[in-house]
Amino acid sequence: MPQEAPRSIDLHTPLTLRSSFRFPLQSQLARREVLWGALLLFLPGVGWLLNMGHRIEMVHRMQRGLPAWPAWGNYPRLLKHGVITALGMVFYGLPAIVAGAAAWATGRAALAALAAALFVAAVVAIPGYMSHYCRRFDPREIFHPGRALGRVFQGGARYWKAWGIALAGLALSFTGLLALGVGFLVTSVWFWQVAGFSFATVFTRRFDLDEARGAGELPARPTASTSTSPGAAAAGSVPPSA
Repeated sequence: MPQEAPRSIDLHTPLTLRSSFRFPLQSQLARREVLWGALLLFLPGVGWLLNMGHRIEMVHRMQRGLPAWPAWGNYPRLLKHGVITALGMVFYGLPAIVAGAAAWATGRAALAALAAALFVAAVVAIPGYMSHYCRRFDPREIFHPGRALGRVFQGGARYWKAWGIALAGLALSFTGLLALGVGFLVTSVWFWQVAGFSFATVFTRRFDLDEARGAGELPARPTASTSTSPGAAAAGSVPPSA
C-alpha cells in the first residue's frame, strides 16, 4: 500500500521539539525560503529586518488558514513589519539600557542587578506581542508591555515549553559555525523560524488568534498569496540560486 504523505506542520500541530525543529525544513519551498533568508543576511541590518518581517508574514498566513509559504515577497511590507517589531524590542529593552548606563556611570551593583532584571523581563515579554501583531498588523499590540507580560503568564507551562525549544534550537544553530562560519547564516534563520513558530503556536491557540478557530471577526485584507509581487508565486518566490 502506498504510504501517506506526512501531514504538514502548522499552528494546529502539537508543540514538540520535533515538530518545531522540522517546521522550517518540511518542504522544498520551506527550505528554499530559509536559504534565501540566509543570503539576505549579507545585507547588513536590512537582511535581519527582512527576516523578521518574513517570520511575521508566515505566522499571519497560518493564522488565516493559509500555508506558511511562500512568504518572501512584497519586500517593502516585510521591511515595515521588521522595523516596527524591532522598534518594539528597543522600546521594551530601553529601561534595561538606562539602568545599565546608570550602573556603569556610578559603579553601583544594585543598578547593575536592576538592569539585568529589566533585561530578562523585556526578553520574556517580547513574545507576548509578536503573535498578536501578526494577526492584524496593529502596532498598538506591540507598545503595551503590561499587556504583553500578562499574556506571557496566561501562556502558562506551554509558553515556557516554547522557550525550552527555542533555547535548544539556539544551541544547535551554533553548529553552523563549523561550515566555515557561513553555515551559521543558514542555521540562524532556521533557529529564528523554530522560535517564532513555537511561540506563535502557544499564543495563537491560547488566545484564539487562528481565523479558522474562532477569529472569524478578522476583516478581510490582502495577503502575500494574493500579491502580484514576484514573491507571491510558489515556484518563483525565491531565486533558483537560493
